[in-house]
Amino acid sequence: MTVESVPMPNNRREDKCPFQPSADLVRLHRQQQLPRVPAANPQLGAFDAVLLTRADDIRQVLADQSCEAGFAFDRDGPRTVMNQPGILLNYDGQEHLRYRRMLVGAFTVRRVRSLTEPIRRIAEKHLDDLAEAGPGADLVETFANPVPLMAVCELLGVPYADRAGIARRSSIGTDVGNSLAEQLENFEAMAAYMGDLVASARRNPGDNILGDLIRRHGAELSDDELVGMGNSILVAGHETVSSMIGLGTLALLRNPDQLAIVRDDDTAADSMVEELLRVLSVAPPLVRQASKAVTVNGQRIEAGEKIIASVLMANHGADLVPEDPDRLDVRRARVAHLAFGYGAHQCIGQHLARLELRIALPMLLRRFPTLDLLGDPDTLSYREDALVFGLTTLPVTW
Repeated sequence: MTVESVPMPNNRREDKCPFQPSADLVRLHRQQQLPRVPAANPQLGAFDAVLLTRADDIRQVLADQSCEAGFAFDRDGPRTVMNQPGILLNYDGQEHLRYRRMLVGAFTVRRVRSLTEPIRRIAEKHLDDLAEAGPGADLVETFANPVPLMAVCELLGVPYADRAGIARRSSIGTDVGNSLAEQLENFEAMAAYMGDLVASARRNPGDNILGDLIRRHGAELSDDELVGMGNSILVAGHETVSSMIGLGTLALLRNPDQLAIVRDDDTAADSMVEELLRVLSVAPPLVRQASKAVTVNGQRIEAGEKIIASVLMANHGADLVPEDPDRLDVRRARVAHLAFGYGAHQCIGQHLARLELRIALPMLLRRFPTLDLLGDPDTLSYREDALVFGLTTLPVTW
């Protein structure tokens, strides 16, 4: 099998332009032949995979139950993200559906809307912190990271004093540059912390997700399963929204006409969120393994082959957005983007993520109407080797 040497092909961005797919990705997207590319993961090791870059091809695979998400799940292996009971991506079929039904009540549109005022209070508090830090402050550290972290910790009932440690462990866990030994050590610490939280919730279920799960399904779920559920909510609910707030702010600062719309016109908030989700596409790669041969775009993928879906490229493809897909247009009519995945494993927390972005970004721009980037944008550093793409820091002034 011929393998093209394309490092991290699923989400690689163009140099000094973090909002566009790399030239390599664009070239592969234009090929008729589905490419096989090298990929790597601390837990899976190095492997070759079929790369999908077209929205229709990705939807087909993500909707096909024979293309499995939980192919690496080993209940008897050492505990890792891929070997932890209770994490939805480790299951397929009826087993996955069973867990998903238990969690879906925590993320209904109605329940998420009830969090509007708490999230506003959290955002306001951290805007105060940003103002106190003064011009030159790091927006990632003072606003983009803590707002979604505090929101998801509220959902889980995590004590305020524990949140710095959670942020640190979450960052380590999503950095694919760390070795397997480092990942195992970090995951052990994450599991131990969540285990203590689960034990406390067993004794006294609070008004939070863990409490709800224990009241409704406590007899059906082991502590190990609750640990997996809790940690997946904690990491997924924090890292992606944090990256979206930081990178979304940068995208708006580099498009002042679009920033002015978001700041001045609340009717553009919903379309702004969808457009940023599409353009930025920060979420982790979607990896599947074919349990039997499947045909995609007229081409055969053999049983046992791994598949990587490049949501970034699909969301920038002319087949999804025919007119100027790389341009940020916060009034663009909503398109069926893939930022939250598709099919049975579509992100269960998407309503919460949308609400946080709808609140946080306009509040930031209205509180600091002269917000601007401090320094040369070409010197900014990004988490290019993290599962969730984002900024390392974002120094701002006003």
